[in-house]
Amino acid sequence: MFCTPDGTKFTCYLVGVAGGTASGKTSVSRRIIENLNVPWVGFLSMDSFYKPLTLEQKKEAFNNNHNFDHPNAFDFDLLLENLKDLKEGKRVEIPVYDFKTHSRLPQTTPLYGANVIIFEGIFALYDRRILELLDMKIFVDTDADIRLARRLKRDISERGRDINGVLQQYLSFVKPSFDQYIQPTVKNADVIVPRGLDNLVAIDLITKHIQRQLSEFRFNFRWDLPKIVCGEELPNNGMHTIIRDRNALRDDFIFYADRLATLVVEQGLSEVEYKVHKIMTPLNLPYVGKKFGDKICGVSIVRAGGTMEAGLRRAVKDVSIGKILIQTDLETGEPSDAQISTGASALMAIRVLLDHNVPENRIIFLTFLATPLGIHVLNNAFPTVKICTSMVDPQVNKETLFIEPGMGNFGDRYYGT
Repeated sequence: MFCTPDGTKFTCYLVGVAGGTASGKTSVSRRIIENLNVPWVGFLSMDSFYKPLTLEQKKEAFNNNHNFDHPNAFDFDLLLENLKDLKEGKRVEIPVYDFKTHSRLPQTTPLYGANVIIFEGIFALYDRRILELLDMKIFVDTDADIRLARRLKRDISERGRDINGVLQQYLSFVKPSFDQYIQPTVKNADVIVPRGLDNLVAIDLITKHIQRQLSEFRFNFRWDLPKIVCGEELPNNGMHTIIRDRNALRDDFIFYADRLATLVVEQGLSEVEYKVHKIMTPLNLPYVGKKFGDKICGVSIVRAGGTMEAGLRRAVKDVSIGKILIQTDLETGEPSDAQISTGASALMAIRVLLDHNVPENRIIFLTFLATPLGIHVLNNAFPTVKICTSMVDPQVNKETLFIEPGMGNFGDRYYGT
């Protein structure tokens, strides 16, 4: 677990939103996310944590005789485990539940690296262990008739149910469970929101409170990362004297930066999967060697990451290269550079690749320079991503976020800006 020097755990701000079925929990949650206007906000629905049903239970469910509104219908242990990991900044794989087949699908949805997590569900304020993790607890209170009308519309249009089955299930299970289990959790709430999404004043007050809490506790991802303690030392290698020299001529800097990039790329290529390949030499003799198992594609983080493209092209003929723009907010210091200092830019870039269905274990992250902090942050979020660097510097400046002793602003020095 990451900790600050005084031993305080480094966590995201976790908000729980509860309420009866179709009370507007999801709508309120998403409106809070929109109003917060802060980077890296995650949304987590408790619906993802329904337990997969047995064959007998599925028969009951298809006949509208299974209670999905009872606490036993949810996998609280898995939910608790995921919430704890999110609070510690770890990557989690959220299960995907199919309401039409009443089963958990094999694929999962990754979630990681959020400043704020909005967690919603009918039992979001039910389990004592989860309550202890929540920084703010909200109960959305909506009239029962409105909730029934919304449930009818949702279950018929989105979940393939018929009207009689929905009404039977509501009267047999939904309403009794609300009265017995869900309504009593209102006493655990910090804030009660009558009328749900229509209550703009309450949502505005909640948003301002969260923003104030984030400001007071400095929940700003990149600026707080330098406070995290890193333990083990990592091996150093590479050539840096000329590149690090502040008096280096730009021509010299570019020449040795390109040379160093090639070395880092070659180091990274040693981690690529190869397959056995047999050829004949000019002497008409067989030779068993290796060649790349799959096509290699490069992706550079604009703009300093572009300084490594020449090295990749030297090492891999006709390589395809794409680009990712990770912008820096000048006021907050939020991500954007060819070095891993806090790891924030790299974290976001890898997230983009994963969102475009690139397998995590097929990613090799190349960088001129890194810190133990940045490496540990990346490894914590993406344990199967390989990281190749020419050297590891000991620390990050808490004010400027530059690596120390470092190379300065690599992009500015390379491009002469």
